[in-house]
Amino acid sequence: MSAEFFCYLCRKFFQNFSIMNIQQIRNDFPILTQKIYGYPLVYLDNAATTQKPQCVLDYIMKFYTEYNSNIHRGVHFLSEKATEIYENARLKVKEFINAKSRTEIVFTKGSTEAINTLAYSFSLKYINPGDELIISEMEHHSDIVPWQLYAQSKGAIIKVLPFDNNGELLLNKLENLITEKTKIVCVTFASNTLGTVNDVEKIIKTAHSHQIPVLVDAAQAIQHVKIDVQKLDCDFLALSGHKIYAETGIGILYGKEKFLEELPPYQGGGDMIKNVSFLKTTYAELPLKFEAGTSNFVGAGSLHTALDYVDKIGLENIAAHEAELLKYATQRVEEIGGITIYGKAKNKVSVLSFNINGAHHYDTGMILDKLGIAVRTGTHCTEPIMQHFGITGTVRASFALYNTFEEVDRLIEGIKRAKKMLVQ
Repeated sequence: MSAEFFCYLCRKFFQNFSIMNIQQIRNDFPILTQKIYGYPLVYLDNAATTQKPQCVLDYIMKFYTEYNSNIHRGVHFLSEKATEIYENARLKVKEFINAKSRTEIVFTKGSTEAINTLAYSFSLKYINPGDELIISEMEHHSDIVPWQLYAQSKGAIIKVLPFDNNGELLLNKLENLITEKTKIVCVTFASNTLGTVNDVEKIIKTAHSHQIPVLVDAAQAIQHVKIDVQKLDCDFLALSGHKIYAETGIGILYGKEKFLEELPPYQGGGDMIKNVSFLKTTYAELPLKFEAGTSNFVGAGSLHTALDYVDKIGLENIAAHEAELLKYATQRVEEIGGITIYGKAKNKVSVLSFNINGAHHYDTGMILDKLGIAVRTGTHCTEPIMQHFGITGTVRASFALYNTFEEVDRLIEGIKRAKKMLVQ
């Protein structure tokens, strides 16, 4: 099947799929209407951050103009209203990932702080000299460096679960990595560089057969894949709001209540205490024990609004559209020739990492930028992946619910132009 005919079929499919009206969706994102260097913006950097729909922008303005006040403890109307919005956002997240209780949802600045929170508290409570932690080779730096910091301070050892050249984890090696000293397994649900969707359910079952808890980094999955933490039976999960159309500075650490009850707090300050004296401090009930200081209560409400927006469209509809975009883009890139694609797993989210053979990824990205096409270049905070392939970085195009087949065509023409300019 030719790429042109494939594109035609995809367009016809979505034209007849009234729920997924792409142009109507694009109208919800005002930033997409602008021009860059005289070209209509093609935003393909969604794995770094997604754009924000008008409903999220309206919520932020409404909050600051009508409800702005610090949450919890205040007895006046504005504080009580802000607290209600904040705690309703917690309930929304609970429902979105199907947590058992609202007490299992801890608000953080993002997935990075969520993982740092867990790494500190978990290491302080459970890690001793000689203990072992297993981390996959495709983890984001935010799921490597925090564990390294505390492993080094405790004299613990980090083991690595490798992946093959298609970008699929070698799950048959996990059992051999586990010993009686293994304390936790950390794995990304979906790779931000390779796009690989890992079989986290299988990983969790393997780890649990040895009574080992599992952290899942869902920062690159939450906007693409329906996640049910009870079905997965993961012990911890981290996600970022700005990856799923909310504002920046808000994220979630999900943890099973039995663990969160045992773990010590990550930070001290206001809101995470029950009583304080110079002799002793007692901590607040979950989840406030992990929410020291003034939380991003405005961001929490923006996350609630964003999740409502995603629910309205339907995550399954978004995933289907993104899958067709990825399939089409991959086919078109392969037809160009002279391009290496990194990440060829059977199950992927809508991430396409590649290099023009003989060209530097940064130069390719610069040329695309001058054509109004926003992509990401570099290591994508996954240097071990780059080391695996013996490269210094890639060009990454990542697709979201508002991207179109016409924008893929723009990307392809831009790649062809870059190749002509950079490769002699």
